[in-house]
Amino acid sequence: MMAKLSIAVLGAGNVGGALARVWSAAGHNITFGLPKPQSEKAQAAVAALAGKVRALSNKDAASTAQVVALCVPWPAAQQAVRECGSLGGKILIDCVNPLKPDLQGLDIGTTTSAAEQVASWASGAKVVKAFNTIGAANFGNAQFGSQRADGYYCGDDAASKASVRELIDAAGLDPVDVGPLRNARSLEAMAMLWIDLAVNQRQGSGHAFKLLRR
Repeated sequence: MMAKLSIAVLGAGNVGGALARVWSAAGHNITFGLPKPQSEKAQAAVAALAGKVRALSNKDAASTAQVVALCVPWPAAQQAVRECGSLGGKILIDCVNPLKPDLQGLDIGTTTSAAEQVASWASGAKVVKAFNTIGAANFGNAQFGSQRADGYYCGDDAASKASVRELIDAAGLDPVDVGPLRNARSLEAMAMLWIDLAVNQRQGSGHAFKLLRR
């Protein structure tokens, strides 16, 4: 059984709100990290989870957290990381996709990734890419017939990946380790495909990727 963790979720939008919901239900201690924690929007996010979470500044939320989940839009990612201060020694889950504003492609890719950029901004953090290849509506609701959707993750620190694996399982996904952090380049391309199917091809959020094995 997984030990209960103190988790700072940076961002309270679709992804951050959904992860806060499933992780708090699993017994973890969740704090939203937000630029304006007293704002009406921030308090609405807290109220939506029946007061099971609280909202603090990014720095205050991250300071006592064992795990920090980055769940903000790509243009806000660097500022959110910087506002946290030192993240040395912490697990930093990068859930961000470097989407262009029109959702027609990625800002960066092939030779680097958002995850590798995040790692360069957060010196000493143990960065794991996860929760980016399926829509947030499927967190806690990832059963497709007889199979669960996959939750792909990658990173360079084995112990951190083991912790994130259990958080992926707590979100109702089948954890699939796809190797080192550089493979986030492929996961972010997969995410672009998922988003294109969902939005541009108008298939909605009810689809997922699955790795099949013999």
